[in-house]
Order: sequence, then C-alpha cells, then structure tokens
Amino acid sequence: MTSASTPQPLWSPGPDRIAAARITAFQAWAAERFGAPAAGGYPALHRWSVDELDTFWQAVAEWFDVRFTSPYESVLADRAMPGARWFTGATLNYAEHALRAAEDPARADEAALLHVDETHEAVPVTWAELRRQVGALSAELRALGVRPGDRVSGYLPNIPEAVTALLATAAVGAVWTSCAPDFGARSVLDRFQQVEPVILFTVDGYRYGGKEHDRRDTVAELRAELPSLRAVVHIPLLGTDAPEGTLAWSELTAAATEPVFEAVPFDHPLWVLYSSGTTGLPKAIVQSQGGILLEHLKQLGLHCDLGPEDRFFWYTSTGWMMWNFLVSGLLTGTTVVLYDGSPGYPDTGAQWRIAERTKATLYGTSAAYVMACRKAEVHPGRDFDLSSVKCVATTGSPLPPDGFRWLHDEVAEDLWIASVSGGTDVCSCFAGAVPTLPVHIGELQAPCLGTDLQAWDPSGKPLVGEVGELVVTNPMPSMPIHFWNDPDGSRYRDSYFEMFPGAWRHGDWITITDHGSVVIHGRSDSTLNRQGVRMGSADIYEAVERLPEIKESLVIGLEEPNGGYWMPLFVHLAPGATLDDDLRARVKTTIREQLSPRHVPDEIIEVPAIPHTLTGKRIEVPVKRLLQGTPLAKAVNAGSVDNIDLLPFYEELGRTRAQG
Repeated sequence: MTSASTPQPLWSPGPDRIAAARITAFQAWAAERFGAPAAGGYPALHRWSVDELDTFWQAVAEWFDVRFTSPYESVLADRAMPGARWFTGATLNYAEHALRAAEDPARADEAALLHVDETHEAVPVTWAELRRQVGALSAELRALGVRPGDRVSGYLPNIPEAVTALLATAAVGAVWTSCAPDFGARSVLDRFQQVEPVILFTVDGYRYGGKEHDRRDTVAELRAELPSLRAVVHIPLLGTDAPEGTLAWSELTAAATEPVFEAVPFDHPLWVLYSSGTTGLPKAIVQSQGGILLEHLKQLGLHCDLGPEDRFFWYTSTGWMMWNFLVSGLLTGTTVVLYDGSPGYPDTGAQWRIAERTKATLYGTSAAYVMACRKAEVHPGRDFDLSSVKCVATTGSPLPPDGFRWLHDEVAEDLWIASVSGGTDVCSCFAGAVPTLPVHIGELQAPCLGTDLQAWDPSGKPLVGEVGELVVTNPMPSMPIHFWNDPDGSRYRDSYFEMFPGAWRHGDWITITDHGSVVIHGRSDSTLNRQGVRMGSADIYEAVERLPEIKESLVIGLEEPNGGYWMPLFVHLAPGATLDDDLRARVKTTIREQLSPRHVPDEIIEVPAIPHTLTGKRIEVPVKRLLQGTPLAKAVNAGSVDNIDLLPFYEELGRTRAQG
C-alpha cells in the first residue's frame, strides 16, 4: 500500500525481475560473507554500503573477482577528501579485466563490439579478435618507447579502433586521452597540449549526417602544435593514404601477439577526461586504473544489471565521459554497441532503429533526444522491434516528467526507465539506475551504492524534501587522483571542496525525497535566485519546451547593481513559429501555472539557436558573464563552445544594458 507521502510509481519491477537481478544475488552473498543486511532490500544495502565503506568495496572486489597481481594491504588507508588512498599496495591492470571474456573458449568467437555507422548495419568484432589487436598494438607501443605514465591521445570517432587503442594504452600502463573529430583544432589543443601526448591516433575524417568531413588539415595542425609527439598513427576512415611521417594502423595491428598487461599500482592513472572548460582551459581530470575498474564494475554489473548475455548501447562520442563508461561494458563481459554517426540521421528515430538492429538490452541516450522524439511524434514501440530492450537510460540533463511518460507510453509499459546523474569528474553516477526499485516520474531511483549522497543547505545541514547542494560525504574510488598540471592540488580543492571542506560539492541542486529518490534541478553555479528564493533552470526549460513553438530555451538570472534582478528567457523557435504577443503570453502563463509567478521571466528574447558545450550542455554561466559586461574573450573559452558565433549577441546585449 502506498503511503500518502509516496506517489504512485510509473513502473515497478516484478518479483521475477527482482529475483533475477544481479544486485539481489550480490546482497544475499554479501550478507553471508560480509554481514550486509539480508532483508530490507536496496535501502538497507545502500545504508550498509556507506556506513561500512571499506567492507562494501572489499565485497565488490571479491564479487567481481578482481585480479590483484599484488595483494592490497588495506582497502581504504586514508578516507580524506581529497586524497583518499584506496587498496594500498595492490597492483592490477584495467585492460586485462576488459578482455577477460576472451579467455573463455566458448565466448572467443562471440561479439565483444558491434560497430554501427549511418548505414545502421552492425559489424561485429569478436572477443578473440579484439584481444589479438590489443596484443599486437600494445607490443608496437612498447617498441615505440611508450612507457607507464606516458600519454597516448586519440582524435577519433566512436569506432572499434578507438577501443583497441584505449585498451592497448592501458595494457602498457600508459594514460589514454581522446577527443572527437568534430572538435576543432583549438578545442583539441586546449586539451592535449596540457598533457603532452607522445602518440596520436587519428582518422583522416568522419561521416556525419550523410556527409564526409575531411579532417586532414586539422590533423596537420595538431601534429605541428604538439611537439611532444613521437609517432602519429593514421586510420583511413575515408580511405586516404597515410600522410608522410605517419604509421599505418593496419600494420601496427597485424601481428598475432599475446597481450602483456603491465601490473600498475591501484592509483596509477588510466585516462584523462576534460571538463567542458567554458570559462577557462578545461580541467584535465585524471582517474585511476583501479578506481575506475571498481566503480565501473559496481555501476555496470550491479546498477545497470549487465552481464555476458547483454548488449549495451549508449549514444556518445569519444569526447564525452559516457564513451569511457560505455567501453567499460566489456568489464562485465557485455557486448558493447559503438554507433558512429548523427543521432538523428536519416530521421529522428535513428537511435531506436540501432537499438532494434543490435538487439540492445540497455539503451542509453540523452534527455534531449527523448524530448526531440516526443516533439517529432516518433513512435518507437509501434515502428521498431524493441523487445530486447529492458532499460532505457538517460543522462546529460534531467529527464523531464513528460519524458518519463513518453517513454512509458511510446516504448513499452513494462520499461525500466533509468534517469541517471553523475559527472565527468567521477566518470560515473551519483544517483540513478537500480533494477529492483520502482520508477517515479521525474525522479532518479536512488543514490548509488557506496555513494553517501546528501542535499545540504548553505550551513552544511542535510535536507530531505527540500532543494540543497549535491554533496558526497565519503570518497568514491573513481574520484580524480589529481588534475594534470595542478602540482599543489589547489585547482582540485577549489573545484569541489571550497564550499564544504572535507565534502565533495558537485555544483548541482538536488532534492532527496522522503521515499529515497533524487530529483535534479540543474547547476547551482547558474542558479536563479529571485527575491531570496532559489530556482533551478531545468524546471523552467521543462515547462517552456512543452510548447510546440519552442525548440529550446536558455534562462539567465542577473543580480543588478541597484539591488534589482533581471531574468531574461532566450528562446529558439521551432520552424514556422513567431514570437508574437500571443506566444509570449502563453510562455508566461505556462510558467506561472506549472511553476510559480516568481519563475516568470522579465523578458522573452528570440535567438537563432542556443549555445552549448561540445558535449551538448546549455552554456549558462558564460552567457551570464557576457550579460554582466565581461568581454567575450574573457567570459568564455572559444574552443569549448559548439557555435561561438552565437555569443557576440549576448556580449552586445550586456554592453547595451551597461550603457543604458
């Protein structure tokens, strides 16, 4: 029976599904072996996982049979944040775990990867072939002088070669870093110049939206501007010859060589990821081989319920942490689907067609794509065979309530919808998917295991049922070991620990409900604060973008020198729509009725498009700075924006307001 305070769920897993979930088996095993609670379901398991943090992570390592080449002395020698020291004394290798399924003769000829391009035909790469290629390439990297700790970079789309290069790099103990080939030279150099790679893997171009995009000039610029490079490896995606002075991919991966996995310390760097860096150079975030291995085994094997019989598809590019997360599907023996192409080519339903053709069991996408499908009146359940899909997961921004309803109505009624939220900073989720819990509209199911997630008020008091800062009060293994070029750790500390020393403040507004779920309200660094009341921009977007005339919107709140507050709403209209008095009135009425009079903007301004980061997030903070009068060159890092030409408008508007 549902209590008055707990809303009726949109979906609940049946008894068979709960019984079959890996997290159910893990809880029973951990109860027997480690004293975890046998009863009480997920809430009891979660409480134990944060109260007994060391024991929980020891259990995760044993449950997934993590191979420590040298044993660990202690699970958590120091739990300070930053600076937690995990599994001290242990050595291991991430790539060895990613290729374990290839050791099983029964699985050697099964697909480790399914590669799909814009033809939507899936091409398999078997476990045996992936292991052979990693063996060949890692031997060649060693022959080129690549040693543990050296950086290896990829300017690559989401293709099997990128996975092979990452795993070969990890096998050697070198440090992987990648950008997608739609990034311009400046964006790539802002990232790669910080870490000084010795090898660059690159394509000659890529295909997107039915067109070929030649990137040879950009590659030549990267080569000229990265003096640390010892070798460049050419992958002829568009069929061109290897430029002079480069190595051919086919030659480096031709041999039948057994891979050798370098045993590295648990906290040895695995890869460098980058923040969006909209207001300065992107942060170069370093995560460890062991930390990522354990965090991703937990996240994929328990929360996402993935195993050898699954197929894991997430729409992503190599410039976003979700690509690294997707590749880690190999850790659970899962077949990983790599889609290289436009999310909406040849039509808006493209991603559903790929899910159908690859028989994906977990299909991940962005909240923005779900809402675009809703607006375009796509009918996935009617038009595609999605009988294999057990879960649709979304991230990138909060999935609005209408998105939950649409997935439930248009994909399948018995569909596990997992809205998840985390960050590049931990390459994982703080809250999201739990296969044994119900799904409530507009809510993430629960905080993740081992993650002591809380909502805090400004004084550091935990809140339930109220909006607060997203805070994590215990270390997670995948938290950055450091930022690159941050020798005294000051940039790292300032990024997460300045507001609440000793606790990770992520920069999101969240509510933890009285039934244990989580609601994300948007970034706290761009929070709207009108008349002392804080509001999340995501709530306004959700209301406004329900109107068919509004394609996308951007809301900014500015404190004015006279003590006033100006809150404009910028709208990108759907084709054929006009921003007239009638539409302005409907926008205001919608916001007033669905949110409150306080949420209604002071002005509604039409713009040709909304600016985003390269990973698709709306740019709120730089636009706010432009409107406050900061010059464009100081307000934003041009290499981090999808269309810099959209920003002078806001700069001019800020200048006009300052004068007027």
